[in-house]
Amino acid sequence: MESIISIVFDVLNLVLILFLWIYTLRVFKKLPEKIPTHFDFEGKPDSFGGKRFIYFLPILSLIFYITFYFITRNPESGNFPVEITTANNETQFFIMILLMKWLLFLVMLLFLNLQDYTIRYSFNADSKARVHILLFIPFIFISVMAAIVTAYIYE
Repeated sequence: MESIISIVFDVLNLVLILFLWIYTLRVFKKLPEKIPTHFDFEGKPDSFGGKRFIYFLPILSLIFYITFYFITRNPESGNFPVEITTANNETQFFIMILLMKWLLFLVMLLFLNLQDYTIRYSFNADSKARVHILLFIPFIFISVMAAIVTAYIYE
């Protein structure tokens, strides 16, 4: 069961990264020379740059995927909220790997949302983000807290 969940998240995250790249490549030539590069807490752009900046999130998504891939391949090198023993290491490693893959999924969704908003705003300054950017923060926080509580439960 553990490997199935891991494979599903790996494939899902790769699909999201692929979609991010395809979306970016398809729209690049149509973008104006100046695009938003940063948004404030209200979702309004407060910094602009050249259209090549549109590749920042797809490149960052690949870096994150590769980094998370190697972190989850060597879970014994991670920090855990409980002491790792031979009795609990399998469960604790599963919790950590699941959390890392879930967090990557949330980050990929955030990147897709930001990329979509950046592109749409580049063409229409009245555009709004489809999902408010700050909505991702509670999901990430709750996910980390749930993993910590679960780690203590299965100590």
